[in-house]
Amino acid sequence: MMRREFADKVVAITGAAGGLGRALAHAFAAAGAHVAALDLDGAAAEALAAALRGQGRQALGLACDVSDAAECERALAAAIACWGRIDVLVNNAGITHRSAWRRTDPAVIRRVMEVNFFGSVHCTRAALDALIQSRGLIIVISSVAGFAPLIARSGYAAAKHALHGFFESLRTELAEDGVGVLMVCPSFIDTGIDRNALGGDGRPARHAQQIVGERARAEDIAAAIVLAARTGRQLLLPGRMAKLAWWVSRLAPGYYARVMARRLRAEMEDG
Repeated sequence: MMRREFADKVVAITGAAGGLGRALAHAFAAAGAHVAALDLDGAAAEALAAALRGQGRQALGLACDVSDAAECERALAAAIACWGRIDVLVNNAGITHRSAWRRTDPAVIRRVMEVNFFGSVHCTRAALDALIQSRGLIIVISSVAGFAPLIARSGYAAAKHALHGFFESLRTELAEDGVGVLMVCPSFIDTGIDRNALGGDGRPARHAQQIVGERARAEDIAAAIVLAARTGRQLLLPGRMAKLAWWVSRLAPGYYARVMARRLRAEMEDG
């Protein structure tokens, strides 16, 4: 496996201003990378970049709505103009919903797909030539919902499953170009994504998120991702719950579905 080092490499991270994205920005910067922080909240992205520059790192904050292909092109072109390259693209930006499908407006599903799936597609297309030139790496933040069912988040699970189909296929297309693809499938992380979840009507979800197990620290997940990227992994299941979900969903899928649905049944309430 190819071993990658990140000193003086350029790492572009979407959804960088908070949660896992922010932790990844700090982790890659600590490894010596120059960080292009992309976020819908441009002011927050620039504040993160300023904090990294205050630590002696090179960083650029860029406003970017990943659901808009033209904005992805502009933001990643700005990163290339600044440093002349992109070595790592982290497709991290995402939103979720919590609502039973029968009470969910299809526009909610479309919005989740636009950000979580098409946002990753848009950014990857915008960065692809630079990644091929650098024989770089695409990191995709999926979820246990990318390989197993998740009650009351059918749109979220659909987007994460789609990421696997797309990027695992793209990996085979880019293998001869030396571009790697790392799929990351964490369980619940303390990132704040749950506080911005959509309800079935498209407004903020009204009930507290239910989880299985404990929330992982974003900093711990970020450290595991950097290590997996460095050592050439293709799949990362960070933490005990992610590994357990992977194996149980494969060896006993019916049991997995029953336990997951029983523990998260309260998520069906919104809509």
